[in-house]
Amino acid sequence: MTQKSKSFATISDVAKHAQVGKTSVSRYLNGEQDKLSASLQEKIALAIEQLDFRPNHSARMLKAGQSKVIGLLLADVTNPYSIEVLQGIEQVCQREGYMLMVCNTDNQEALQDRYLSLLEGHRVDGIIVNTAGMAHKQISNLQRISCPLVLVDRIDTSLGFDSVGLDNRSAVQQACTHLQHQAYDAILVITESIAIDPRQARVDAIRAFFTANSAITCQIAEINNTRVATLVDVIADFMRTHTGQKMAIFTTNGVVMMSAVKALQQLTLAIGSDIGLISIDDPEWAQLFEGGITVMRQPTREIGQTACTRLLSRIQGDQTSAQQLTLKAELIVRRST
Repeated sequence: MTQKSKSFATISDVAKHAQVGKTSVSRYLNGEQDKLSASLQEKIALAIEQLDFRPNHSARMLKAGQSKVIGLLLADVTNPYSIEVLQGIEQVCQREGYMLMVCNTDNQEALQDRYLSLLEGHRVDGIIVNTAGMAHKQISNLQRISCPLVLVDRIDTSLGFDSVGLDNRSAVQQACTHLQHQAYDAILVITESIAIDPRQARVDAIRAFFTANSAITCQIAEINNTRVATLVDVIADFMRTHTGQKMAIFTTNGVVMMSAVKALQQLTLAIGSDIGLISIDDPEWAQLFEGGITVMRQPTREIGQTACTRLLSRIQGDQTSAQQLTLKAELIVRRST
């Protein structure tokens, strides 16, 4: 018999080789050996060994009404935030005996829709979604999914899904209060498109803080890309406008922070002395850069763990109303402020 036929032997093949019924083989494989005689067990064991039979656990799980597979849609797998969330989800999956199927949508809504269909076709038990956006079509596609679904970092109470993310309001208030205590007069907020919920929430909280503290000037720059040349122009204009004031930049995530650092280097500005810098997100390089950059550190692994735990609860039959779970950030003060 060829290696190929050995690798793909079926229960029927085992039964035929052992000269027993398929029911007996099924009982043997499902741990019901006590219902079989010793001679039957010996025949089946020998047939399994000779045919190199490997049980199709996926088929057995599907027959039992579950796949033991969880799908994960990530908006950007290159983002350190996404990687740490993924690690948190993996930790829970490994502990609970689930396999994780990861799909990177690269912030493309078309890919998000395609992967949702793919995951549904694989009959995953549930899906964790870090979406590229919440356009009407994407909402409709999410709502038609039949398995449990949990959103990460996309807080929208109107959708009826469980969601897990950062307490953006609290994080922004801590960051802005720190800048206020450091006597900064003018703040430049740099953010990517605020069409995505967390960025909108952060910008709204920043506006609210500085409206209530009108002695500090706040300028918000919403950029469509993180090209360094774009930020060089934005920062240079801000500094010309606020000459003589103590200035700081507040970036709304680690991706923008990296581009801002590169732009400041091109402008030959010393971070911490010529201008302050604070950000939400704490990538590893932020603590190494010239004495470190002050950040609001997100509990990213805990966000992933919480999302996965919530999803497993739904898979196991939890029918309670949707929950919006928010976790606190930690202020890490470094030389940049």
